[in-house]
Amino acid sequence: MSKTNSIVTYGVFMALTVVMTMIIQIPAPASVGYLNLGDMVIFMAAFMFGKKGGFLVGGIGSALADVLLGWGVYAPITFVAKGMEGFIAGMLFDTSWGRKMPVVAAGIGGIVMAIGYYLAEIFMYGAKAALVNFPANIMQGLFGAVAASILYMVLKDKIRVKR
Repeated sequence: MSKTNSIVTYGVFMALTVVMTMIIQIPAPASVGYLNLGDMVIFMAAFMFGKKGGFLVGGIGSALADVLLGWGVYAPITFVAKGMEGFIAGMLFDTSWGRKMPVVAAGIGGIVMAIGYYLAEIFMYGAKAALVNFPANIMQGLFGAVAASILYMVLKDKIRVKR
């Protein structure tokens, strides 16, 4: 893919991440967060464009959504946590078992994201308070992993992977 094509394609996926994060929000019980389909887009980017695309789409798209939603304090944390989510999913998807079981590759990425938020929130709120959001973040990552894997399985013969 040419540099211009890469920039435009990643930009479209980043915008889609923002939209899917902002539009569909299902409040997560006992946490300040919510479930959304932004992670689905991150995982699709990781499946289609690899670890670099997963990192950029996840980090920039999700951090931008935080800023636009008024959660700017989380934007740097989100950049790292969601960026690593996409990076890990893309890296694992490139293995032979990752292509056979994309839900596992994405699920591991989602768990990495939840751990990233947990570690950051320890410094923000303390260990016990940070633990409150941990299950919701795991649920968010796994929700996105399942949604992306279903979408990928339906579309895999129709999409062109560009790396």
